[in-house]
Amino acid sequence: MARTIDVDGGPVPEGFGGFKLKGGGTKPPLMVMVAGILFCMILLIGGLMALTGNLGVKTLGAAQVGVKVSYWGGDRDVTTTPGLKFYIPFLQEFFVLDKRTQDFRMEGQQHRGDNHVPELTVRASDGSNFKINDLQIQYEIIPGVADMVLDDSGEGDSFKENWIKAHARSVLRDEFGRLTAVEAADPTAYKQAPIAARDRLNALLLPHGIHITLIKTPNPHFDPDYEEAIENRKEANQEEQRLEAQVEQLEQEKIQRLASVEREKSVEMQKLKGQLIGELRAAEAEAIQIELSADEFAAKKRGEGEGIKQELIANARGLEAKYRKEAEGIESRALALAERGEVVVREALIKKLLRIQFTLVPYSKDPAPSRLEHTGAGGVLAGEEGGN
Repeated sequence: MARTIDVDGGPVPEGFGGFKLKGGGTKPPLMVMVAGILFCMILLIGGLMALTGNLGVKTLGAAQVGVKVSYWGGDRDVTTTPGLKFYIPFLQEFFVLDKRTQDFRMEGQQHRGDNHVPELTVRASDGSNFKINDLQIQYEIIPGVADMVLDDSGEGDSFKENWIKAHARSVLRDEFGRLTAVEAADPTAYKQAPIAARDRLNALLLPHGIHITLIKTPNPHFDPDYEEAIENRKEANQEEQRLEAQVEQLEQEKIQRLASVEREKSVEMQKLKGQLIGELRAAEAEAIQIELSADEFAAKKRGEGEGIKQELIANARGLEAKYRKEAEGIESRALALAERGEVVVREALIKKLLRIQFTLVPYSKDPAPSRLEHTGAGGVLAGEEGGN
């Protein structure tokens, strides 16, 4: 069993764990001294952490991105999740960067800060000058490469100080300088320049972890005379657009009217077709009726003709029988005449002569006529006279 010995060699009372010192005091034990030293060191480190703000915990907001850097192995951990973030002080460090969209402006005649510089002056490709006042460039860091931003720009808002200012003016002058003054006054051509400038700037800023989202460019400003000429040209272009719109409207009206006429023609054509089809069907029905009537009339006439035919045949047969009888009578008389011969002829001649009146006129031509002539009785009778 260990005992505590007085420095003068006398025993120390039981229950006391320290050494007895001269003057009646005691020395604290070794463990208590070590604990006191550790406590002092903790207080010292805590004080240093409080003074430097390196307490091992930081709050990451929704508009921030954090990068935890390990001094021991050089590892980097990028996080975008908001909340409390813990790290080991003096062995690790947690850096917070702003990931909100930033606004770089070119306005006025003086420098007002890293993100506010004088207006942009451009020399056009045709030699004229124009100014663009209050040009705005909206940019932000790329959250996934926030460690690259930390390496190139440093912590905090250092990335806002130089990168945009270093490249923006020269690139914008190049892209807008490709335009002539007339093209710069044309909104269609003018809008192409900031798009090309944004693409070029993004290519330059990508290695530094910065991305441009939008370049807002107001209308350019020229000399007063040129401004007036531009206004006149705008008015002329507006008048031209108005006339083109009017022509287009007239074309549309023409198309609509033609379509209306076509519809009317189609309706009329359908009506006419319907009417013609109705008339055709009526004509076909009438033709059928006429054909039926013609067939009926033909049948009637055929019946009448057949009756007349039969009647004529009957009459012909009657006449045939009549004239056959007459022919037979004539034939009988002819036979009778043939039997009597010359006597019958002479009888007929005598009967004929009996109906003729003779007038005898003396004729002095021949005192002894041997020939008599008679005219006016339908024939000539010639004969020899014997002196009467």
